[in-house]
Amino acid sequence: MPAFLDSRDLRLLIGSGVLMIVLLGLTFAVGPAPPQQSLGFPSSYSSQWAGAKAAFLLLQEQGYQVERWEKSPEDLPGNSEGALLILAEPTERGSESERMAIRRFVSGGGRVLAIGADAADLAPDIDASSAEEWDPQPKSYPALLPSPITRDAPEISMVAPDTFTSSTHPWLALYGKEGQVAALSYPVGKGEVIWWASASPLTNGSIRDKNNLAFFLNCVGAPSDARVYWDEYFHGDRASLASYFANGPLPWAGLQIGIAFVAILFTFSRRAGAVRMPATESRLSPLEFVETLGDLYQSAHASPAAVSVAYRRFRLALSRKLAAPAKAKLPELCRAASSRFGWPEEPLLDTLARSERAMRNISLDDKEALYLVRQLHDYSARLEPRHHAEREIPAWI
Repeated sequence: MPAFLDSRDLRLLIGSGVLMIVLLGLTFAVGPAPPQQSLGFPSSYSSQWAGAKAAFLLLQEQGYQVERWEKSPEDLPGNSEGALLILAEPTERGSESERMAIRRFVSGGGRVLAIGADAADLAPDIDASSAEEWDPQPKSYPALLPSPITRDAPEISMVAPDTFTSSTHPWLALYGKEGQVAALSYPVGKGEVIWWASASPLTNGSIRDKNNLAFFLNCVGAPSDARVYWDEYFHGDRASLASYFANGPLPWAGLQIGIAFVAILFTFSRRAGAVRMPATESRLSPLEFVETLGDLYQSAHASPAAVSVAYRRFRLALSRKLAAPAKAKLPELCRAASSRFGWPEEPLLDTLARSERAMRNISLDDKEALYLVRQLHDYSARLEPRHHAEREIPAWI
């Protein structure tokens, strides 16, 4: 042990370190998760393209008794007759007791609007599988039979629908084509389950397409008859002590504690540390900035962010070159690029579609991200002068 570090200093250092680890662990345990770079998901809080804030506000304006449900399904009202629970592509799995609570809700006369394969895991007696590939191009599905749900909505559109597998109850296919079911319903006890293959008919970006709005309101029912519970519990927004601390001052308190701890260690080391000459590093390397930024991406596992930066830069440059709207759909943009520059349309569409999926994949493989960024950079180099493209090479390659 160094002579300058006596037993009291050692106890102080160890005690401070243990306290710091406990406080930081508590801070990060109850702190909010970092936002994902994506198109969003059908949350009533989200104003992104795939969010559902517009649908939630519309129900409020139309006089529906609608509220966000941030509690467990076990806390749903015992008298569920006439009530509707919306499970819009949940991002978290439920426990067996929560699934039983949803079954009791339906059997007692309530209705459940379950959307997507993950919602099928929560709804009673239905199986579905996720779409193998995410296709941003919406598909049209005609109504298969007349019913209150298909009234004034002879055709709807969906983006990337999941696949219905089976149900133990007699079910009615409401929309579909070519053997693929887009929406169906079946009774459970006194209630009913309505299943959609995709949430796009109620999302901000697609609710105005074709007859999606009429279809959504038909599923909800009349304002005077329906009390709507929009589930956010399975989106991670939970009314609990942890969420209270996460939205309060505790994360900032943890940051202040960390700064104070670093200041104490710095002061102690300056007072009692060994005297050494400062290390000098060469600043002559032209790739120093590139290597530093690449290390940051690697340590943060930020492959989706790297793909997002390259994708958005290329899409903006391509839209400007083609004088196309910034929100133009991928197939239209790729078709215009093929006609203007002679690029093969299918490889370009495949690269852009895969890049959009990669932007939302928090567990993206580094090799896949590297491949997509290189593809996007190659396309960008065709649009820009060579010397400018070389300056814009992503730093993590």
